[in-house]
Formats: sequence, C-alpha cells, structure tokens
Amino acid sequence: MTYDDFLAELSKAGLSVRAFAGLIGMNPNSVSNYASAGGVPRHLALIAALLAEMNIHGIDFQHAIGRICANRKKPRGGGKPGRFGGDKQAQLELGPEA
Repeated sequence: MTYDDFLAELSKAGLSVRAFAGLIGMNPNSVSNYASAGGVPRHLALIAALLAEMNIHGIDFQHAIGRICANRKKPRGGGKPGRFGGDKQAQLELGPEA
C-alpha cells in the first residue's frame, strides 16, 4: 500500500498518524518515516484498512484495542548509563596521559 493510500485509510478510520502510532504502540516518527519509502509494511496497511472498515460500520475499535496491553518497544540507544546494547562497557586504555 502506498503511503498516500495508507493516509486515506487512516482518515476513514478517523485517525491521524500520531493517533494511529499511539494506538499500536509505535513512535509517530517511525510511522511517518514510511512516507520517504513510498509505501508502508503490509502489517501496518492491514491494521489501517481494518480500522477504517470498523469505523465505517460503526464498530468501536478503540475499545477492542484498549483490551490489549501492548508492550512498547524500548527505544534504541535507551540503555542504562555505562551499558551499550545490554553489555557492560569496559574501560578503554588510551595510553599514557600527557
């Protein structure tokens, strides 16, 4: 599905990109980045199309999705201080100090 078609489906569902991203537990920037690619992944297109159909037929998808506890993905680079990728960083020896 092209990004423009995706936006049309979101519009039919009564959602903005930001609202859609929040609903499915994604960062809004991650969703809008698909605009430069020209298309969206099939799973996001499918979700948008189903939400649009539900909204057209008067089915409250907010309630259905609200029953699901979506675990948000941890942002990249969001490790604890002193850790990179989950592994403790070793102290680098850069040579004698001048």
